[in-house]
Amino acid sequence: MEQGCYTALITPFTPAGDLDRDGLSGLINFQIENRITGILATGTTGESPTFKWEEHNLVIDLIAKQTRGKCTCIAGTGSNNTAEAITGTSHAAKQGVDGVLLVDPYYNGPSSLEIRREYYEAVARETPGLDIIPYIIPGRTGAQMLPQDLAILADNHANVTSVKEATGNIDNMKLTRKLCGDGFNIFSGDDALVCQVMADGQIRACGAISVMSNIAPAFMTQMVELLNQGKTQEALAIETALSPLLNLVVITTEEESKYGPVKCRARNPLPLKTMMQILGMPSGPCRQPLGKMTQKGFDMALSALKKVQADNPEILAPVASFFNLDIDARLNDTSAHKALWYNY
Repeated sequence: MEQGCYTALITPFTPAGDLDRDGLSGLINFQIENRITGILATGTTGESPTFKWEEHNLVIDLIAKQTRGKCTCIAGTGSNNTAEAITGTSHAAKQGVDGVLLVDPYYNGPSSLEIRREYYEAVARETPGLDIIPYIIPGRTGAQMLPQDLAILADNHANVTSVKEATGNIDNMKLTRKLCGDGFNIFSGDDALVCQVMADGQIRACGAISVMSNIAPAFMTQMVELLNQGKTQEALAIETALSPLLNLVVITTEEESKYGPVKCRARNPLPLKTMMQILGMPSGPCRQPLGKMTQKGFDMALSALKKVQADNPEILAPVASFFNLDIDARLNDTSAHKALWYNY
């Protein structure tokens, strides 16, 4: 898979919870216009766990068709059912995607050995001409293919040359590089760590599969390009400008319930889609069981957007231009904001 920045695209929904096809088309064009390397369809950020497989395939079909010849297309086809992952991957291959992202099987609790032998190898054998990208995110899945098994997988299957690394564990990433070798592509799956893992000589990530590039694709792409050119200081300047957003992929607040204090954790894509709704981008609500952030969480997201707009308005300028929005007016429309949060 080509080095660079890939957007894990949201799936926009109507207020009734149906796929917003016009909104999806607009988001794809926004990404392409802002020089994104590629788009990931139906990932975690795209709320794929809430899809029926017919919807899942439709979103892949639409994104693959619209991106063809314009940017790389990756389809999320992972599952905790290997047969289902094979079926989804085969469908994506027929649509002409450039690769698929397979998340480690969740909930079942397989060992690293089982994940490799009974899942990734099974899919890789069925689609030998398609790039297979393992997605390692134990905080979501409760299981993990370890670097040792990833290296064996890459040794045995020529279509496994990349990984999306979202463990948050620097030592795990260093071991991945050591075992998988220089020709293997490590993509950061954590926006806040992109600069660190690309600049680290023991990791040498070659890009990112990003969440916040949904809002700022041009600047995330530029940051990754600079890092691949060895221009670390210039990249760090962009990271500093983006940092209010990069640190809000997950928003944690302390809330007061009827029975005492509660820690409330709003996880991706809820903070992202909330910010996109604030800005007026195609987004719509998250699908249940995700809902809304608390007012405290919402205020953190709004404050981050206001800081970016005040300090570096050029970051949100492409959003304003492409979608014909008044960013300052959107950020201060308190009447519209009330519909985007709730409390205990």
